[in-house]
Amino acid sequence: MNDIRRTILWVIFGFSMVLLWDQWQVFNGQKPTFFPPATTAAKPPAVATTPASSVPAGVAAVPGTTAPVAAAVPSAIPATPSADAPAAAVKKERIVISNDVLTLSFDTEGAALVGSVFTKYADMNDKSKGFVLLDESNSRVYVAQTGLIGTSGAPSLPTHKTLMTALPGERKLQPGQNQVEIKFESPAVGGVKLVKTYTLKRGAYDLSVRHDIVNTGSEAVAPQLYLQLVRDGNKPEGESSFYMTFTGPAIYTEAKKYQKVEFSDIEKNKVDVEKKATNGFVAMVQHYFVSSWILADGLSRDLFMRKVDNNLYAAGMITPLESIAPGASKSIEAKLFIGPQEEKVLEALAPGLELVKDYGWLTILAKPLYWLLDKLYSFIHNWGWAIMALVLLLKIAFYWLNAKAYASMAKMKAINPKIMEMRERLKDRPQEMQVAMMKIYKEEKVNPMGGCFPIMVQIPVFIALYWVLLSSVEMRNAPWVMWIHDLSAPDPYFILPVVMTLTTMLQTALNPAPPDPLQAKLMWFMPLIFSVMFFFFPAGLVLYWITNNVLSIAQQWMINTRMGVPPQFNLPSFK
Repeated sequence: MNDIRRTILWVIFGFSMVLLWDQWQVFNGQKPTFFPPATTAAKPPAVATTPASSVPAGVAAVPGTTAPVAAAVPSAIPATPSADAPAAAVKKERIVISNDVLTLSFDTEGAALVGSVFTKYADMNDKSKGFVLLDESNSRVYVAQTGLIGTSGAPSLPTHKTLMTALPGERKLQPGQNQVEIKFESPAVGGVKLVKTYTLKRGAYDLSVRHDIVNTGSEAVAPQLYLQLVRDGNKPEGESSFYMTFTGPAIYTEAKKYQKVEFSDIEKNKVDVEKKATNGFVAMVQHYFVSSWILADGLSRDLFMRKVDNNLYAAGMITPLESIAPGASKSIEAKLFIGPQEEKVLEALAPGLELVKDYGWLTILAKPLYWLLDKLYSFIHNWGWAIMALVLLLKIAFYWLNAKAYASMAKMKAINPKIMEMRERLKDRPQEMQVAMMKIYKEEKVNPMGGCFPIMVQIPVFIALYWVLLSSVEMRNAPWVMWIHDLSAPDPYFILPVVMTLTTMLQTALNPAPPDPLQAKLMWFMPLIFSVMFFFFPAGLVLYWITNNVLSIAQQWMINTRMGVPPQFNLPSFK
């Protein structure tokens, strides 16, 4: 088998792997990457109305509905204001606080966090605005809620639907200050008053959230605190299906480590995650950003994921509190992170939180690659040049493997005229042709597969680097040169994809033209077909691939010249 046939087989193999990956995505409940099906407007699922008295033990009502669902929670999180809450003297309103990197909006209904805007990360469609993660609007729902629930048969307690009062205080971090806080106080509901205090520090995306539970009644109470993230099941706006990124809830515990769940699995009641733990966190993950509730290790908690309403899903945890005597109070603190998936920041907050930046099965390779890329950036201070420097270092590391592969290809090219002459002479006798071809390989000491293994060894490394560049929020809004102002977005003028296509075609031209006209056409059509994908890829990924192509061409050119096989450009002929 000559070099051209081997190249064609590798192209076919690669395309087959792409198709298999696409179907694997479908099998795992994700949207197909390259051949998305036609979509139709989904009808909202019917919601059964079940009287509270008919709900069986061990089944909890979902907030926002009266339909029970199987749950791993000890009691229901109510969907409506408590019946015994006093007449509202508090008006529902939005309260905004901010530090130097984050602006947060709270609703006095339950003191829920219903909006977040990032100062350092611009909106992809309007660069003059900050990126919005949490939101409660007509088009999106993504909120963080907390509240109290009692044991079965106990009075209702303050929940995320209870109107609360925002106490006076500073709303914006001032020069010289290190933190700003906002405090909400509920009326007494079921003999319990709840006070929530959110503290936001300078330069931080994590909030300290303290819950003070005051027993104003005449009997002891043993409430349970719930923390949950609720969002719709839609992909982030503008998210390309080419990226194959995950959007949905995730849980981490020491026992089962990091577990992510598709919204479709929640819909089908196929959630299989840790139900009880004394450590870990719950999170809502999307490309580049994450929100997460974190409790201190040692606190018992029940973990849950469930459907809340039509296209609304919740992930959270419930932790029981010790009995509180009349007139006494208890406090419990939690952390709420709302921010970018910056690996070093996540590692410092909680064990396993950095795993939300998901590299998949190539994590063992991707993490050191990210570390090296970050170190290069600390010297170069430009992510585009850091990407190119990293590819150069990888090429140097794999130089001898590549040299072996290209040397084998050069030998194949050197004997290619002899092979072609033999093929023409024995074209009507295929069996004799195969015997003669193997004899030539043996006499010339050429292994037709010698160029394959060195390249296969490197494939996982470059796939891991692909995921590093795709997953790193540092690429978002990061400029390179001139017209490239955002390495996480496609090239606005398609210059890089065109250069990528040209370098791929140049690699094709450096190979000898196959004798079969059909093979010759295929060898030129395949690069063009694959290059179409790069018009939708982020500029940083295309830059990485161009650098890899250019360095590969240079090394191949140098080795061919050294071995006495001058590079020749074999242009296509489609006659």
